[in-house]
Amino acid sequence: MKEKIQTYLERNLGTYFDILRQMVEINSFTGNPEGVNRVGDLTAELFRGLGFTETRIQAKNPKYGKHLVLTHQGTSGKRVGMISHLDTVFPPEEEIANDFHWREVGDRIYGPGTNDVKGGTVLMYMVLAALKEFYPRTFEEVTWVLLLNAAEERLSDDFGGVCLDHLSGDALAALVFEAGVREGNLFQLVTKRKGRCTFRVFVDGKGAHAGSNHAEGANAIVQLAHTIQKIAALTDYERDLTFNVGTVKGGSVVNRVPHFAQATVEMRAFDTQVFDDGVKKMLDLQNHVHVSNHRGDYQCKVTIQMSNRSAPWPENPATQQLFQIWQSAGEELGFQVVPEARGGLSDGNALWETIPTIDGLGPYGGFAHCSERSEDGSKDQEFASKSSFVPKTLLNVYGILKLIESS
Repeated sequence: MKEKIQTYLERNLGTYFDILRQMVEINSFTGNPEGVNRVGDLTAELFRGLGFTETRIQAKNPKYGKHLVLTHQGTSGKRVGMISHLDTVFPPEEEIANDFHWREVGDRIYGPGTNDVKGGTVLMYMVLAALKEFYPRTFEEVTWVLLLNAAEERLSDDFGGVCLDHLSGDALAALVFEAGVREGNLFQLVTKRKGRCTFRVFVDGKGAHAGSNHAEGANAIVQLAHTIQKIAALTDYERDLTFNVGTVKGGSVVNRVPHFAQATVEMRAFDTQVFDDGVKKMLDLQNHVHVSNHRGDYQCKVTIQMSNRSAPWPENPATQQLFQIWQSAGEELGFQVVPEARGGLSDGNALWETIPTIDGLGPYGGFAHCSERSEDGSKDQEFASKSSFVPKTLLNVYGILKLIESS
């Protein structure tokens, strides 16, 4: 059967890549809801041919597009979720400035979202088309629920609730089609991801004339510099805990002692306990103030606010069981399947505690989130590898079959 499915997929690759091209040629930057919704229209039309019906749900932030839910109602109580997203990180002007568009060079297809994650959506279609063609009874028995986030790149916190509303209770798995690493016959599937927390650091100082009254001032920028050093010192690579100070601003004019300063900070960690400890230590820095005016009767004030929190997706039995199913499917196909711990987040972070979840099921590619390229090749644009689509589809077809048989 492997050879028959492979031949079928290879014969239709031109059609699949044409679908991907149409998606890539629509700018679907998260902040471009019209483009995001157009990709949703194209996706809904594509899966309608497999018998799926659509539901649109406006993202909580009205500046973003609509989440897309596609459902094929099965004849049994078995339910499987498949997760992708509609948006990319590239504004239209960036695509134009960097001449970033669909182009094929050897085994690579370049373009916005080819790797993250429009290629994953197309591969999801390939999997379901192959199941319908070769395992029609299984395809009709299962209720397939496809969930596509309109604002994944902005970590839309409402999409997790949308997924749980449609999957929790009886779903066998949530299968996330973010890009996956492939090297020859070795495939990496994501079994855990770091959690992410963002903070805003505010420093209130005391303004004063920098020439005639300097001693009266309490420099907010100097205090922020002290705080930043302490933030950087919290990074602990042995525990996979990182802090990154991403932006800094403060003051108003050079002849005034700065009365305010602020920074934004991101923290990431794999382990839940390490993550929680990092949050605690970060917030505790509000109590460490070094800068006051010369007389000492005014001290700067440091305020740290947590602005976003996505918990880690750690190692867990349900994900491990799914991984073992896909690993067994790989052995049957002559593939080696290994686990990957990935530092970036996906929608899987919001699902793993409720639904067995595995990630990295999409095609192989590289340079995600990058639109620049250089002559020496040190920078290149996002791409997907053509040769990864068929093997990854085969792996997912066999994995899903084993999942359903074991349920």
